[in-house]
Amino acid sequence: MQEQNYANHRQFVPAYHFVLSGILILTLIGSIVNLYEALGNHERLYSASLIVVLVVSSLLITALFRMFALKAQDRAIRAEENLRHYVLTGKLLDARLSVLQIVALRFAGDEEFAALAARAAAESLPPDAIKRAVEHWRADTYRV
Repeated sequence: MQEQNYANHRQFVPAYHFVLSGILILTLIGSIVNLYEALGNHERLYSASLIVVLVVSSLLITALFRMFALKAQDRAIRAEENLRHYVLTGKLLDARLSVLQIVALRFAGDEEFAALAARAAAESLPPDAIKRAVEHWRADTYRV
């Protein structure tokens, strides 16, 4: 497996990001075309409207499932990194750090983690800047 770094750390799940998303977008387009064609035909209008509503609901559910999974992972990462900081320094992470900053800090190796966490809190570094500041990358292959 290729070594993880800033340039390649983003993970894509092809079945989700490309197949499912593509199918849902094409289905949405088809359902909107069907609804447009049914506008003059009152017998088809109701079913065409329902199809559009179902497709939009499917898109919303798909997005929410992804957001809920990432939120749960963020909570776990926050707890793990708080414990790692406590083990390394004897103190909890700075309360000024946001969850997204802590999620970005997970890529820092132990030798630079505490200093980078303090710098991120003091300078209010955005998550992308934190990842770019990491010199010794610690791979995270479990996040999707």
